[in-house]
Amino acid sequence: MLSVDFSELESFIGKDIGKSDWIVIDQNRIQQFADATSDHQWIHLDTERASKELPTKSTIAHGFLTLSLIVPLSSMIWTITGTKMTINYGLNKVRFINMVPVDSKVRLSLKVQEVNKLDNGGTQLISEATLEIEGHDKPAYVAESIMVAFA
Repeated sequence: MLSVDFSELESFIGKDIGKSDWIVIDQNRIQQFADATSDHQWIHLDTERASKELPTKSTIAHGFLTLSLIVPLSSMIWTITGTKMTINYGLNKVRFINMVPVDSKVRLSLKVQEVNKLDNGGTQLISEATLEIEGHDKPAYVAESIMVAFA
């Protein structure tokens, strides 16, 4: 894991930060997300129907489930030191490019796009987050993730 001091953030603009470990998106995780969000669409839960009707021949993860992994997977890649707190500020753009079949291994890669000083004393960091799917040419998504760090 990369450790970067808050004062050095600007030197990472345009740079790839790294990749997380691979994690498995299993049916239990998909079920828990469905229950937590009340999104019980058959493409995520009905294994028999999905095996017949989806091109993946299996259930697929919710797009927002995979998107919610940005924070924990980012923490496998790097940490920013010298801050009081770092908060998730949202997203600028998200494009879901590929389905994530059940039992897929995924990992996140990060690239710093912008570092901006804010009037409230924080520093905004915009990163390109790409969720790769092992064995697939196209990623699950590409998203602009925004966080704000306070020194």
